[in-house]
Amino acid sequence: MGIFSFFNKPKHFFSAKDNEQIVQAIRDAEKQTSGEVRLYVESRNPFVNVVDRAAEIFFKLKMDNTVDRNAVLLYIAIKDQQLALFGDEGIHTKVGDAFWDSQVKNMIAQFSKENISNGIERCIQQIGQTLKEKFPYDNATDKNELPDEIVFGK
Repeated sequence: MGIFSFFNKPKHFFSAKDNEQIVQAIRDAEKQTSGEVRLYVESRNPFVNVVDRAAEIFFKLKMDNTVDRNAVLLYIAIKDQQLALFGDEGIHTKVGDAFWDSQVKNMIAQFSKENISNGIERCIQQIGQTLKEKFPYDNATDKNELPDEIVFGK
């Protein structure tokens, strides 16, 4: 813990149980694919366009450094009620805009039922299934290229 830890208290957007279940969903999804999934959650989106913010976070987290360029970021701004999915070029060229749009619509449907953590888990599972189809896991070469923990912003 650093000297300034008092000023940088992490936000608690999820219960400990929900947090654990979401991280486990990421791990389970990644066991079947060479793809990577990350979740970034913050209170407010400082940008006007949610996809621009997701792209900024994606590159800031160096998610474009995976071997197959198949990482996916799920971005959520809780208080602004915004979300976006941002996939690297390897996965995006295989699934296109329609896939991302349908996943966002599915999550919004879950969120409108006050089912935020379950909506996130379900989305991660569906992304994992698609990554599995497009980038199957290879035991000889695949490794976990990015951390699985949720990244919390301000």
